[in-house]
Amino acid sequence: MTDTATTWFIIFALGIGTFVLRFFFIGIIGDRELPAWVLRHLRYTAVAVLPGLVAPLVLWPAATDGQPDPARLAAALVTLTIGYLAKNVIYAILGGAATLYLGLYLVG
Repeated sequence: MTDTATTWFIIFALGIGTFVLRFFFIGIIGDRELPAWVLRHLRYTAVAVLPGLVAPLVLWPAATDGQPDPARLAAALVTLTIGYLAKNVIYAILGGAATLYLGLYLVG
């Protein structure tokens, strides 16, 4: 396959996979009550997925060619600390962003 054909095949396959996954939850079991243990586990989905998305950006940022950066590590630490202590997502995001920009300003 050519590069264009491979790209379109991957896009099509991911689209079908996404549809099947969503159809399973919405179409097949959408009108049924889910067991309590399933609902309890679904509550923690964002807590499990978001760190998995952010951790590579903190530990191996593309902006520094994959080298750990003190500004990003400090921003992650501040974000975690504020989020844990304040129990407020907005404060954690704002504190982490301010720390990141301040750290990048002081380094650069």
